[in-house]
Amino acid sequence: MRPRLHGDCGAADNIDRARQGHYIGRMTNKTDHPSIEQELVRLEGQVVKLLEVVERLMRENRSLRTQQESLTMERAGLLEKHDQVRNRVDAIVTRLKSLETGI
Repeated sequence: MRPRLHGDCGAADNIDRARQGHYIGRMTNKTDHPSIEQELVRLEGQVVKLLEVVERLMRENRSLRTQQESLTMERAGLLEKHDQVRNRVDAIVTRLKSLETGI
């Protein structure tokens, strides 16, 4: 019989040493893996945040489309005024030229 050393458990020595790491691993890694419930709560939070972002982007998109429509209409009006002014200037230039030739 061999002498007992500090921490030697006698009969407990019969534990398969290869499996002992498995037991230790189970005890130490428990906190590394969240439970399914915790993961679902985390995912639900992400989904809620994503839905909020989608809603905000949809509102922003609607606003930008309205703004674009308004600016397009304003541009069309300005182009029309520009054409009218150009026609008036052309008419004035034509009259001035006819007055010059008439003198």
